[in-house]
Amino acid sequence: LRVVLTLDGEKVMGTECVIGYLHRGVEKIAENRTYAQFNPYVDRMDYVAAVSNGLGYCEAVEKLLNVTAPPRAQYVRVILTELNRITSHLLWLGTHALDVGALTPLFYTFREREEILKVFENYCGARLTTHAFRIGGLQYETYEGFAEQVKAFCDDLPRKIDEYEALLTTNRIWVSRTRGVGVLSAEDAIDLGVTGPVLRASGVKWDIRKALPYAAYSEFDFDIPVGTHGDTFDRYMVRLEEMRQSRRIILQAVDRIPDGPILAKVPKVIKPAVGEVYHSIEAPKGELGYLVVSDGSTQPYRVRVRPPSFVNLQALDQMVRGHLVADVVAIIGTMDIVLGEVDR
Repeated sequence: LRVVLTLDGEKVMGTECVIGYLHRGVEKIAENRTYAQFNPYVDRMDYVAAVSNGLGYCEAVEKLLNVTAPPRAQYVRVILTELNRITSHLLWLGTHALDVGALTPLFYTFREREEILKVFENYCGARLTTHAFRIGGLQYETYEGFAEQVKAFCDDLPRKIDEYEALLTTNRIWVSRTRGVGVLSAEDAIDLGVTGPVLRASGVKWDIRKALPYAAYSEFDFDIPVGTHGDTFDRYMVRLEEMRQSRRIILQAVDRIPDGPILAKVPKVIKPAVGEVYHSIEAPKGELGYLVVSDGSTQPYRVRVRPPSFVNLQALDQMVRGHLVADVVAIIGTMDIVLGEVDR
């Protein structure tokens, strides 16, 4: 990302985001691949949250096929997706703290992230671009010791989050760099189409897992954390609480994984009827949506991705105006964008 600043001394008067350095034409590639062949490509958009990308795409194609994944597959999907939400937030917290000048949290957060990546590696052989899900459910059954490994991580997580808070939440340097910085009002956030933790930190209680439940989210009890000031500090606090709520969901799901098949009956050659669907999920960074258009052939006629990072980046100009150059780094960090998803 290149940000061109208009300055009056150290004061930011305006910004222009120059993007496109990581553009690979993912949506065009979709038109030249079968539905199943395109599935791994979505992992490379928000490469920090590949599991979530795959869930959104698979559920969009399932909706087009009028297929529902079996209950067991849906529960495993929820567990892996929420673990992925925690890994995404951990990476964000460590790198954001580093941007603001705190080195230690990076080592702490990567310590916990490593434990989740071990679960992914044991499950599907990959750590980052996982390709964990298939159209219709899952390819892999859970491994022996899966539930125990996930529970062990969840049992330890609250103590670790408390450690992050001890390092940062009352640290006077952290507070001075984040309180009142990059304020985004609820009205402006809605007008700009902002979603995810950035929207919720502005006081808007909107989460697709609750508003438009998908997978098995309607069966779990969890809260939607919201902020009051819409500043950088609130966005930090909202993401910390989201990790705690993800842990709640995971523990409920692990205890109640149903028996049964992991893959619905899906034809070997996927040829949906002519039509189109839009399906969105609550990815770690906000609303990730897929518009999939079928012309009745084995390849999608059009795939359009609605990425949260790209839409949320629109708010940067409004958030940095009037602040100092040093604050721009803190504000970009608090938005938690991934350029693979912005450019696609």
